[in-house]
This record gives sequence, structure tokens and C-alpha cells, in this order.
Amino acid sequence: MIVVGGIDEAGYGPLLGPLIVSGAGFEITNPQQGDSLWKLLSGSISTARSKRDRRLPIIDSKRLYVRKQGLAALERSALVMLHVAGVRPTSFRGLLTAVCPHVLGELDDYPWYRDYDPPLPVSVTPADVATRANAVARDCKANGVCVSGIYVEPLLEGRFNRLVSNTRNKAVVSLGLTLRIVQRILDQAADHPVRLCIDRQGGRQHYTQALMTAFQGFDLRIVEESPERSAYRLTRDQRARSTRQSSGAAPDADRSLGCQIEFVTSGEEAAMPTALASIISKYLRELFMQAVNDFWCARVPNLRPTAGYYQDGRRFLNDITGAVDQAGVDRAILVRSR
Repeated sequence: MIVVGGIDEAGYGPLLGPLIVSGAGFEITNPQQGDSLWKLLSGSISTARSKRDRRLPIIDSKRLYVRKQGLAALERSALVMLHVAGVRPTSFRGLLTAVCPHVLGELDDYPWYRDYDPPLPVSVTPADVATRANAVARDCKANGVCVSGIYVEPLLEGRFNRLVSNTRNKAVVSLGLTLRIVQRILDQAADHPVRLCIDRQGGRQHYTQALMTAFQGFDLRIVEESPERSAYRLTRDQRARSTRQSSGAAPDADRSLGCQIEFVTSGEEAAMPTALASIISKYLRELFMQAVNDFWCARVPNLRPTAGYYQDGRRFLNDITGAVDQAGVDRAILVRSR
């Protein structure tokens, strides 16, 4: 068996709302079939959005989600794959409880998140989600594929600002969340070989030091470092293998393949798990942003909602200035510093 996974984010650049980093892991029973999940699951999953194709599109969220057309396509793909993974939330907080329970304790610090818990789905029907999920699940079973996990690390505005202030580098903060998900996928995979495709953020090309710091129980080998792809091989070092064997664990000589990690430009186009991670991140961020918009639109007549990106975010902040002051909201939990 091999585990293939992908990691992507949503909300790296905006002025408002959280940064969300997500990962998706799949177990493939017979690696000799190949690890292209788009090919293995082509009976139920498509690589394009089309009204005439009943298959589920798992593609870059920027191609799947068109704001003017509403949330339905993004929500459908996210909830169907969560359903296949055994996650079947009926509300926003139910979804957080399933995929990132550690963030629940932070919500009360934000007036716009405190009482926010809309029922899910928002734009599609539970029956539609269940029907499509059954089709994907049958396809997975027939091809020896299992969704082994959906992993989410949300970074809410106030903690984002504190971490960026401490590191003075937004990219370092984002990479830290990414490596936390890598660790979660490795923990879930146990000693099975792992291949991860991570969407590259910014212009960073060298990840050796960050990987060595995060995974001290592994040996690291650079496979490639180029403008398009940075690839690394992690294997358990001899001390870790000796410790396992002296404790009575089975020898893992054929499992010492460890993990191959690739940071790839446009990773959502390179691997289906990365595209799914993009969808999960974007869906959760849109739900968080709906909370922001609902809260302030209830306090400012005729306020136009925002997606939180810089230019429109500045317009939104200008429009809500009076309401912010009246509510006594600390801007350190509302406006992101970078």
C-alpha cells in the first residue's frame, strides 16, 4: 500500500478573514496501478467543471468556484469528498469539530464567529451530496482506493497577526501549518510509503532546513530544487530503525522508503489530492468569510460584502469604521497585518 496526499491553502494574501491550510490523504492498495487518482477514479471524478458531466469535479478551487455563480459547485465537491472520508457535518461547527476541533476554543474571541453556526449544506441538498458520494465510494472500492484523512489547520486573524509579528515572515507561518499537516499525514500512514504534492507558496525554492528541523527523526535527501519543483526524500534514520527493532517491532527494511515530498508550482494541477486540499481550504474560508460579512452587514445598512482581498478589503474596512468603533472591536483581531 502507498499513501498519496496533497496540501494547499486559501487566504494567504487577503486583508480579512483566516488563512486555511488543508491536506488530503488517500491510500492506494496496489501501487503498481499507479498513483494518479484522476486516472484511477475517472469513472466518478472529472478534471473539468461541466453541467453535462455527472462526475464530481476535483480541480483547482480557483477553476471550480466562481463567486458570481454561487457556492454550490465548491460546496458539492467539498462535502462529497468529506462524506466519502466519513465526515458528514450538518453545521459549520460540526464540520470544524470533525476536521479541526482545536480551533473551536478560539471562536469566542471573535464577535463574528462567536454565534455563527449555519446548517450545512448551504447551497446544495443532502440528498445530492449522498448520491454523489455513493458513486465516488463505489469507484474507490473498485479500484482499491480509500480516503485516509482530511486535515485542516485554520489560522484565525488574531493568531495570524501574533505569529507574523513573532516571525516577521508570513511565508514561515504558512509553511509551519503545512509541515504540521505533513506530520499528521505521516502519523496516519504509519510505516507505509508516502508521496506528497504541496502547492508551492511564493518564490521559495529551498526547504531543506525547514524539513530537517521539523522531521528530526528522518534522514533527508534533496531530489531536486528548481524554479518549478523542489523535491525531497525523507527516510527514517538508522537510530530510529534500531529503536523500533530493539523494541520488538517488525523490521521495516522494505518500508524505509519513507516519504517523498514535492513542493510544486500549481500543485493543484499536478495531483488530485492537492486539488482536493485546495477545495477544502477554499470552502472553509468562504464559510468563515460569510460569518464576517453577516456580522458587519447586520450593523451597517447597505454594506456590500467582501471576499477580504486587499483592495476590496480596504473599501470594506472604510465602510465599517463607525461600526467597529461602536462595537469596541480590537483591530488586531479584525485586520491582518500582512
